[in-house]
Amino acid sequence: MSIPYYVAPEQLMKDRADYARKGIARGRSVIVLQYCDGILFAAENPSRALHKISEMYDRIGFAAVGKYNEFEVLRVAGVRLADLRGYSYDRVDVTGRGLANAYAQTLGTVFTTEPKPYEVELVVAEIGMSSEGDQIYRLTYDGSVADEHGFAAMGGQAEQISSELTRLWRPGLTLKESVQLAGALLSTSGNASEERKLQESSLEVAILDRTRTAARKFTRITGNALASLLAE
Repeated sequence: MSIPYYVAPEQLMKDRADYARKGIARGRSVIVLQYCDGILFAAENPSRALHKISEMYDRIGFAAVGKYNEFEVLRVAGVRLADLRGYSYDRVDVTGRGLANAYAQTLGTVFTTEPKPYEVELVVAEIGMSSEGDQIYRLTYDGSVADEHGFAAMGGQAEQISSELTRLWRPGLTLKESVQLAGALLSTSGNASEERKLQESSLEVAILDRTRTAARKFTRITGNALASLLAE
């Protein structure tokens, strides 16, 4: 009779975490940051069809890095949950915190019970009536949730970008200043001495705009509008 193969639980969890982190590190970075009138999402993404940034509900946005097929499944599930909750109860009952908790449960379950963890990191962001009410939740592959203040970065150069955001970000940035800051940081490669100039065609940018009178606050910024914001 063969002896069953045994792996210590601690080693199994470590191997899964290392596997997920390596997959996420291969992805291009995403930045989410507050500006004076809302929350900005920016990602290096030359594709016009496969989005890393999406609308979730009226005042809630979604951003992700990692394997597209995995975070797209999570995005669709989140949109359906938000629609169902808003239809069954009231639109104000759909909150970023509720969606972040739902994602945390799903990611945690997959990480501990499935053979392969999801190679994804997510941000769920919600704007309030003022900047003090804005919420940014960052979720990792194992279901951990971090309540970020001011900004969050994910993907390949997340650590480097977060360090620069800590130094350069300040409350009350204008939209133009925020777009230029995000574009500059996304242009910085893994080698700090080497910079690429990202054009608007290589960037995916969207905002949750508190000043919009419509109930839905999510807006994509593309083409000439994005080029003018990036221009010095």
